[in-house]
Amino acid sequence: MGRFQGMRSILKGNRLEKAGAILAALAVWQLAAMLLDNSLFLVTPFVVARKLMTLVFTVDFWSAIAFTFLRIEIGFFLALFLGTILAFAAGRFRVIGVMLQPYMAVVKATPVASFIILCLIWLNARNLAVFIAFLMGLPIIYTNVLQGFHAADIKLLEMARLFDVGWRRKFRYIYIPQVKPYLLSACSMAVGLTWKAGVAAEVIGIPDGSIGEKLYNAKVYLNTGELFAWSVVIVVISILFEKIFMHAARALFSYRRKR
Repeated sequence: MGRFQGMRSILKGNRLEKAGAILAALAVWQLAAMLLDNSLFLVTPFVVARKLMTLVFTVDFWSAIAFTFLRIEIGFFLALFLGTILAFAAGRFRVIGVMLQPYMAVVKATPVASFIILCLIWLNARNLAVFIAFLMGLPIIYTNVLQGFHAADIKLLEMARLFDVGWRRKFRYIYIPQVKPYLLSACSMAVGLTWKAGVAAEVIGIPDGSIGEKLYNAKVYLNTGELFAWSVVIVVISILFEKIFMHAARALFSYRRKR
């Protein structure tokens, strides 16, 4: 009982620390805006909050969120699916890893803006965020899962070989538990990156009805309050989705382990 209460106290303390850090950041933001005293360059948190309250009650606001969210998450899940499969294939067959290495290196080294401009030649602007989110998430998922595959316990693999354990059982009982932390870490990183890359693609491609279009218009019309408001929306959605997805992923791994 005492241990349980201790854990609750620690969790409560962590929440209070996070809340304090957020309040401190807002105070610094407010102070900086007051010292600068130029709403064209930096607005106060109160102005942003007021703008958000105005946007939240419009259909256009939720439509833009749905448009962008759907496309970015499709790109993320495609990267998760294909990156995981390619990583296991590369871990199982060395030649596949050798063949894929140049492509992954190029994707990781090339600036996002270059890919966005190139893809605008080949793709419709409405679907640009899907491909860019996929492209940015793929090497992160692939590299981390492959690293987890190679980090599998050699002694367990040797024992499985001696007892002639089939590949499917080795995959389930040796490789999946080993890859789990690498995959979760990759997903945590990829969610944020796909959102940044996907919205950047929309700002350049300017598809109608997207968050990127709203950001672009706010910049063109020097509507700093709206620019900050949409930026806050992007951060909040990205963090919320990451937390929900990571919780679901951990729950899925726990469920599989109990079976």
